[in-house]
Amino acid sequence: MSLSKKLVAEFIGTFWLVFGGCGSAVLAAGYPELGIGFVGVSLAFGLTVLTMAYSIGHISGCHLNPAVSIGLYSAGKFEKSELAPYILAQVWGGMVAAFVLYLIATGKAGFEVGGFATNGYGELSPGGYSMMSALLIEVVLTFMFLFIILASTSDKAPAGFAPIAIGLTLTLIHLISIPVTNTSVNPARSTAVAFFAETSAMNQLWLFWVAPIAGAVLAGLFWKWFSSEKE
Repeated sequence: MSLSKKLVAEFIGTFWLVFGGCGSAVLAAGYPELGIGFVGVSLAFGLTVLTMAYSIGHISGCHLNPAVSIGLYSAGKFEKSELAPYILAQVWGGMVAAFVLYLIATGKAGFEVGGFATNGYGELSPGGYSMMSALLIEVVLTFMFLFIILASTSDKAPAGFAPIAIGLTLTLIHLISIPVTNTSVNPARSTAVAFFAETSAMNQLWLFWVAPIAGAVLAGLFWKWFSSEKE
């Protein structure tokens, strides 16, 4: 598959992740009686990855996340030459999704942009968690996310089930960490909505690049050792 087609697939996939996941939080989660709440938003993020994994996994690998691409590279599963183009495609896909979501959301009279499904710590954390709590949970959960991605896509894993495992993992990750950081584990997702928020989310964006990438790199290096045939 040509690089250009892989990048288009990553753009579309990340667009769907941000539009579906953040869109569910911005448009659907705020209704007290009919809203989908934490569980619904968590499931929405998981479903975006599951549906895209089956749709574009055979084209681009369905990374949809700079941390995933970097983690796969650290595990020796991704080419260095494609790393920067993938990350750019993911960020732009997320940005376009956030822009479209912004246009839709602001079409409602009285809509307040507010946090716009951004990630944060301290005063921007849904539960008021500290920067250290945010850093730790993002590193740990991204580590586990990458480990499960690498394990479920291994040649020795049952074929055809990886998208289900990965999608449900992202759902579980959100169930755990929405109260702490509103869940990132994905720098592209965090960057996309931060541009439109009416908060200081941009000032905290660094953490949602550093922590997911650190967790992903650690997982990739761990997988190299863990999957080695040598004792």
